[in-house]
Amino acid sequence: MEQPGGSPVRVCRFSPDSSCLASGAADGTVVLWNVQSHKLYRCGNVRDGSLVACAFSPNGNLFVTGSSCGDLTVWDDKMRCLHSEKAHDLGITCCDFSSHPVSDGEQSPQFFRLASCGQDCQVKIWFVSFSHVLGFELKYKSTLSGHCAPVLTCAFSHDGQMLVSGSVDKSVIIYDTNFQNILHTLTQHTRYVTTCAFAPNILLLATGSMDKTVNIWQFDLETLCQAGSTEDHLKQFTEDWSEEDVSLWLCAQGLKDLVGIFKMNNIDGKELLNLTKESLADDLKIESLGLRSKALRKIEELRTEVKSLSSEIPDEFICPITRELMKDPVIASDGYSYEKDAMENWISKKKRTSPMTNLVLPSVILTPNRTLKMAINRWLETHQK
Repeated sequence: MEQPGGSPVRVCRFSPDSSCLASGAADGTVVLWNVQSHKLYRCGNVRDGSLVACAFSPNGNLFVTGSSCGDLTVWDDKMRCLHSEKAHDLGITCCDFSSHPVSDGEQSPQFFRLASCGQDCQVKIWFVSFSHVLGFELKYKSTLSGHCAPVLTCAFSHDGQMLVSGSVDKSVIIYDTNFQNILHTLTQHTRYVTTCAFAPNILLLATGSMDKTVNIWQFDLETLCQAGSTEDHLKQFTEDWSEEDVSLWLCAQGLKDLVGIFKMNNIDGKELLNLTKESLADDLKIESLGLRSKALRKIEELRTEVKSLSSEIPDEFICPITRELMKDPVIASDGYSYEKDAMENWISKKKRTSPMTNLVLPSVILTPNRTLKMAINRWLETHQK
């Protein structure tokens, strides 16, 4: 089967019932082939760019194509163009339908979720509905943040509860599609993450990368359920604090007199967040009412700050050394990004090993990560608004 015009084929997808095959080419042509007869059924064109992405809806009555110019185009099963719009400024790289329908309200018809990703570092969620009675509708729903470089691949889990994406920033992010929060950020790949796939009937995820490896991940169902809770997700950064981190925090809050008591009782970040008025008095035996009240007030402020900030800060914006939002990120020779001052301090103490891998650093040269810094500044601007 030869693509009309003889242009290189960039993408192809079977319909859910395997009766049709859609193929898209570098010149923008899209073809529906009859699988049984191996003959061309219908042919169309997009306005600009190469076709690089394609996905059929689960019921097979429409399919979506994505172009290198960023256009998302929706076609019905007769190859009629139902809709086309600019979805990603710098080009689309991948798109995928969830196999499970959702409702956008009690009186609304059922929609299918569509995910698209692109060179603009974004993952977008759309609601798509089409029937011969009610007609067609495509609604932009939300943008999922987290990546700081072009996103090359995305895929829904079989039950539609999770969405995974892989990026040029070497990370894999798994989102909860209901709460639209980040469940996991995986950073084991050392080069671009180019492909990912959920297993259809077991809790496995595969990711492939330019580092020439395929990684297999297994989910623990109980952990996933816990990760779906926004309250658990809100606490993740402070809960990682060591006893030493808590001591530093106490000093910064003017509570230096409590450092010895907290150390004696092995108070780490997790314990700190759970302290109450009663535990300060009865368990830690802090006798001074004024000191006890001040400590409780500072802990309450910390809880509020964690809830307002931590749930939104993408993991890759956090320095692995300081566990704080980076202001001046740099890339070390291990491929990871760190806060400049923290990494320079790490190296100055004659630690020639990577903070992330514990392997010897090939070089101590630090390169400014301007792309990440711009992404952090954009996030800060949005957060402040």
